[in-house]
Amino acid sequence: MDNLSPERRSWVMSRIRSKDTKPEIIVRSLLHRAGYRFRIDCRDLPGRPDIVLPKYRTAIFVHGCFWHRHPGCPQATIPKTRTAFWQNKFVNNVKRDQRSRRKLRELGWKTVVVWECQVQKNPESVFRRLDKLLRGANALPLAYEVLSRRELMQVAEKRASYLCRCSK
Repeated sequence: MDNLSPERRSWVMSRIRSKDTKPEIIVRSLLHRAGYRFRIDCRDLPGRPDIVLPKYRTAIFVHGCFWHRHPGCPQATIPKTRTAFWQNKFVNNVKRDQRSRRKLRELGWKTVVVWECQVQKNPESVFRRLDKLLRGANALPLAYEVLSRRELMQVAEKRASYLCRCSK
């Protein structure tokens, strides 16, 4: 049973963002600090990737574990109410994600999925994985200052609050 009233649940769900999420801002900050330049929310590509690096023909999706069903993640729970509705929604989300990535690969793009929990737990390893994919396995390590996890979260908080104020 849901511990919130339907009105309160509706209000909570209406506050969930589809773009400029904290994990997405952290990934963008890491890429930008390393010198990568990219576009965001590219509407002309299938699936509207969160981050697009045209120079590398790479599309990055920063997925929330709950909405996109990260396998084995404790955040990928199913709500206790209206379970049939939620299961159907999650199945459709996963199918849509697979279709979008397949279409991008057919167009010659590399696709990468970064999960919310990975960014929260260890953003540096997420960056190293992306950097290795973009620059190649034999590339020399970049010389740049990596922010601590706490500093990254503060950057994401400031940027998210700024974006909220600007969109009103």
